Amino acid sequence: MFKYDSKLRLKTQLQLSKLNTHSNYDFEVLVNNKPLEKPTYYKYVYALSIAALIFSVLSFFKPVFILPIILIFAINTVIHFKNKQNVTYYNAAINQFVKSLKVGTNLAKEQKITTHFKDTSFLTVLKKIKLKTEFISFDNKMNDPIASILWFFIELIKIQFNLGTLLFYSFINSITNEKENLDKLFQFIGKIDSAIAIASVKSDELATCKPQFVTEKLLSAKEIIHPLIKNCISNSLELNRKSLLLTGSNMSGKTTFIRNIALNTIFAQSFNFAFAKEFTLPFLKLYSSIKITDELINDTSYYLKEVLTIKELIKASNSSTPSLFVLDEIFKGTNTVERISGGKAILSYLNNENNFVLVSTHDIELTDLLKEQQFDLHHFTETIQDDKLHFDHKLKHGKLKTRNAIKILELHNYPKEIIEAARKVEKDVFL
Repeated sequence: MFKYDSKLRLKTQLQLSKLNTHSNYDFEVLVNNKPLEKPTYYKYVYALSIAALIFSVLSFFKPVFILPIILIFAINTVIHFKNKQNVTYYNAAINQFVKSLKVGTNLAKEQKITTHFKDTSFLTVLKKIKLKTEFISFDNKMNDPIASILWFFIELIKIQFNLGTLLFYSFINSITNEKENLDKLFQFIGKIDSAIAIASVKSDELATCKPQFVTEKLLSAKEIIHPLIKNCISNSLELNRKSLLLTGSNMSGKTTFIRNIALNTIFAQSFNFAFAKEFTLPFLKLYSSIKITDELINDTSYYLKEVLTIKELIKASNSSTPSLFVLDEIFKGTNTVERISGGKAILSYLNNENNFVLVSTHDIELTDLLKEQQFDLHHFTETIQDDKLHFDHKLKHGKLKTRNAIKILELHNYPKEIIEAARKVEKDVFL
């Protein structure tokens, strides 16, 4: 709705920026949390309020009635400050409700917005609730001395006649009865915020395309890019009834590329556009094992954490719904022999009739083990110019035939004896 109207987008973003704080999530408390129940003493509150009113009137005629007023005031003071604890529970939520209602009202004044949201009657209903909040003091934010004195006298009146307690529970009844309208306000602002974000992305200089969804096992991307990388190098990939085994030098872009495919898959299925010239895929569920970390608190090592994560992927692979599994350096938390043998078995298992597997690895041995298991082999590589590594970040077919880890040590001036010893081990043991 905002795509071709930059002026409207700017005005809308200005309104939404007023809600751009962490505390604004407190508004959700009013929608989903269970309302506070009235305390057992609440049944006496009305009686005390009426008694305070009667004795206040009678005291004008007979001063002796001031004595019961003092007694009632003492009791009401206890009730008032006990209720303050309940008020505190809703304090942040109410402040955000008032702000959200104001923003929602301003947004509803835009004709192009109400064209898409025809029913905004919930705003009128919620304004009645807002009127009650004007009389409930959730915080004394009056720094001006005269205003503070006025607040003090208003507070005394509220205590004497239990106005704070009565209005607070009247407010609680209102939000209980109007939860549906509160949710409509929440959804109204959320949908506009989402639309602004999507429109802003699509109106950016990055090229996008409308994805084509198919039923067969085909994932094809033409000149696909990562939207968060400035001047990103585009790449193309086609997996026809196959998965991807991606090898590459350090820093060449392996992990970024598989993340790029995953990210565009999410955009395609969520917003119906992708950052590519063409993007073809079936509807997929996305699972990943990329940024694994150990958990000292739960006594879970890196390897065990990865085992548990991949177990969830194995369970999902047996679903009738196609899945996209994205894995980076599978089982790098264990030794080479078991990493390769376990990795080969798991990747073959995940790559069944419905699923795609995108895996990046340094283990060249996996290429020979998986090339007959319906895996396409691709790699990234580098060149060395003037003792510096240069990456073109272009996807190439086949497996990687070079290494650069020891060269990186050399370029960073590691001692010569370390470099020579490393190259000797590499030659004697692995080549």
